[in-house]
Amino acid sequence: MSTITTHILDTALGKPAIGVAVSLEQNSSQGWLPVAQGDTDADGRITDLTPEPLAPGHYRLIAEIGDYFAADGRDALYVSAQIDFVLPEAGSHYHLPFLISPWSWSTYRGS
Repeated sequence: MSTITTHILDTALGKPAIGVAVSLEQNSSQGWLPVAQGDTDADGRITDLTPEPLAPGHYRLIAEIGDYFAADGRDALYVSAQIDFVLPEAGSHYHLPFLISPWSWSTYRGS
């Protein structure tokens, strides 16, 4: 079983993105099913998104960055940022951060 955490940094402002809604979904024979959801804290993190470990499988992590930028009165190109990933085996921790700005976003596997 594996766990997921995330961190969202607003690179345009050089600070954590506070209050971003994030959801985790798993792909199954019935389509995408919700697994967990949360909002980033004052440090832009969600450390308890998966309090229960996840089984190997195909998942996606979706950050609602359009709402975050709109709440600050900034125009943005992207409504959401999505990391589509596969957990190949049980027992690992995956930290999947987002680096966002109003006109771009990127990700990497953190530690």
